[in-house]
Amino acid sequence: MRMVNNKNYILFWLSQSVSQLGSSMTSFALIIWAYKQTNSAMAVSLLTFFSYLPFILVSLFAGSFVDAHRKKPIMLWADSIAAVCSIAVLILLASGRLEIWHIYIVNTITGLMNAFQSPAAAVSVGMMVPKEKYARVSGLNSFSSSLIAVVTPMLAAFVSSFWGLRGVLFIDMATFVFAFTALLLLIKIPESRKPRESKPSGVLRGCKEGFAFLGQHKGLLYLMLSMAMLNFFSRLTYENILPAMILARSGGQDTVLGIVSGVLGLGGVLGGLIVSTGRLPRSKVKLIYASAAISFLFGDLLMGLGQSTFVWIVAALAASIPIPFISAGLNVLMYNTIPQEMQGRVFAVRNALQYFTIPLGILLGGALADYVFEPLMANSASPIVAFLHKLVGTGSGSGMAVMFLCTSILGSTAGIFWYRNRHIRQLEDDKARV
Repeated sequence: MRMVNNKNYILFWLSQSVSQLGSSMTSFALIIWAYKQTNSAMAVSLLTFFSYLPFILVSLFAGSFVDAHRKKPIMLWADSIAAVCSIAVLILLASGRLEIWHIYIVNTITGLMNAFQSPAAAVSVGMMVPKEKYARVSGLNSFSSSLIAVVTPMLAAFVSSFWGLRGVLFIDMATFVFAFTALLLLIKIPESRKPRESKPSGVLRGCKEGFAFLGQHKGLLYLMLSMAMLNFFSRLTYENILPAMILARSGGQDTVLGIVSGVLGLGGVLGGLIVSTGRLPRSKVKLIYASAAISFLFGDLLMGLGQSTFVWIVAALAASIPIPFISAGLNVLMYNTIPQEMQGRVFAVRNALQYFTIPLGILLGGALADYVFEPLMANSASPIVAFLHKLVGTGSGSGMAVMFLCTSILGSTAGIFWYRNRHIRQLEDDKARV
């Protein structure tokens, strides 16, 4: 197995992965808590909405700040403030005062911190590893993220069964302490060797420079816009409607949701292992959009048609195995095209462009589920609805299943459409690279 031979990066990857595990456990536990409190898909949607909206808005201006300052302090401060938010949730829970709007506020603050932490971490990785290792590093990151997705539901359910949500929050705090200590004392983040500008660029100037760079490299711009469209279709269902649909169609069984969520992570583990230990196809553009089309076509289709845990498991594998290939292709194209001294600004603008559709998809998905598709499938007697009943069944959750059928068609079609974009395909021409 050919892995990344860089002790500094490995320690950074390990500590961040441990911290991500604690945060993911808390997020999973809070989703279950919110749905059981409200029995509403929209309430679950808003949890994610309040994380992404501030992340996207602030990302427009965070890039120049990241480029002009040391990356380690930025990550330390961002992680510390996020940890304080978890402590606040723990205190409210212990006092019996925790309400869902408290979680919305906490997620908003966490999203703000991620707007600085994410580009700082991305630039740090580019500084710690050589270019020829970017694809393998991307596979390793996908592997760890997916492994966390496997472990999170089971571990969160186990801890909750003995100590409840409090136990999950305590583990979150412990993982933060580990990651913070490792980053503070053991990990070295090299800074760019190129001199800084004599005058630090303001937030508006940094944002303008990031957009100007993309204006000169239209392939990157269209690449990010294509990911924005795919993210929109994905967030109409996954990480939004999926938990509510599984709980509704399984009679509220947390175990079934945990299994399906775990298998989604397992598929990512398998894909990440292949990416990190094998050789990727020469055409990264084809890799990105073929993987996206396969994920939507087979994953979403089976997720909507499925009415049993087994079919949902197969759907989860079909949806998640291609994801690390998409991430690897994106990272290789971006790291090879964007100069290191510009990466903070461009990555921050990328976060805004590529992810601005996520809160839109989240809100629209929750609204469509609660106010359109679920009532339609429950009350309408039209021939079209009767046909859909034959495909996805009846009862609570059938409307959300139809939404998966829709995103299957929309997402796979979008993947084929964007692959044909000539500007994106020119990214693989060595002359187009900086």
